[in-house]
Amino acid sequence: MKTMLFGQTPDQLKETVAKLGLPAFTATQLGDWMYKKRVSGFTDMTNLSKQAREKLDAAYELDLKAPVSVQTSVDGTKKYLYASQSDNFIEAAYIPDKERATLCVSTQVGCKMGCLFCMTGKQGFQGNLSAGEILNQVQSLPEFDNLTNIVYMGMGEPLDNVDAVLESIEIITSEKGYGWSPRRITVSTIGLIPAMNRFLDESEAHLAVSLHSPFDEERKEIMPIQSVYPITEVINELKRRNIGGQRRVSFEYIMFKGVNDSPRHANELARLLRGMKCRINLIRFHPIPDTPLEGTSDDKIEIFQNMLKAKGLTVTLRASRGQDIFAACGLLSTKELLKKQQEKDF
Repeated sequence: MKTMLFGQTPDQLKETVAKLGLPAFTATQLGDWMYKKRVSGFTDMTNLSKQAREKLDAAYELDLKAPVSVQTSVDGTKKYLYASQSDNFIEAAYIPDKERATLCVSTQVGCKMGCLFCMTGKQGFQGNLSAGEILNQVQSLPEFDNLTNIVYMGMGEPLDNVDAVLESIEIITSEKGYGWSPRRITVSTIGLIPAMNRFLDESEAHLAVSLHSPFDEERKEIMPIQSVYPITEVINELKRRNIGGQRRVSFEYIMFKGVNDSPRHANELARLLRGMKCRINLIRFHPIPDTPLEGTSDDKIEIFQNMLKAKGLTVTLRASRGQDIFAACGLLSTKELLKKQQEKDF
């Protein structure tokens, strides 16, 4: 079975060409062909010798995959379905907005974290994506040339797959890769502290932390990870590291009716984040099956937002995009997986 070459970092490419007995400069050539010229096969790499191409083709493959299908929302959002190497499926959401176009990529097939409000968590965990599979969502995107931003907020907990996430970010930001600024990338986490620290040490991309309740016991009811990494410890760690300034830190806060939308929550949120340079993104809850949670009304969200602003916090309300095609926040899951499981049962 051939090894996937697409998704290797510049250093990994150096090791690969050394293993094959090829000149060291071949690593730079490979990166240029894969990530800058975006070719799909070794035969297109015309400045490599025939012998080099034959050696590479015998042991490696690029294995780029076009989307299996696409759904388009009334608001222009597109949700792409991709096949993964594990014979499962993942989804990515393309969100155009005036001069900005954002791709929300997945990092895992399913998710282990079991958050009460998330469709992906309800499908369970089927496996991690490789760096190449994460990047394939970017490179195989028909709108690649329009992209201005990438957010790691699709299926899975990105920092539960931190090796592949960091490798993919290295390729996106390296001059030998796509050459993007890390300020165009945001990685979301529910607060896996060791992996979060590694991400902060090894990357300059922005960080978004899923908060959703400032109270330990209440957060534990909707996010089981709270029992392992309490949100107070996550925030204290960020404060200890003095994160902020050029690197943006934001906190995601989905609004649940009667659960986390009271003045008491606004007060505690302000106390918890006091002295920290950050942004709070309020998010409307998009209902999913088999959950007791309901969304806060827009009127009450506005009141909550104003309470936080009055306490000196920077607060935005994230626009809901792609809800009609289940591409909005918390809705990414795959019907294809369900179909496959039903076929097995049958």
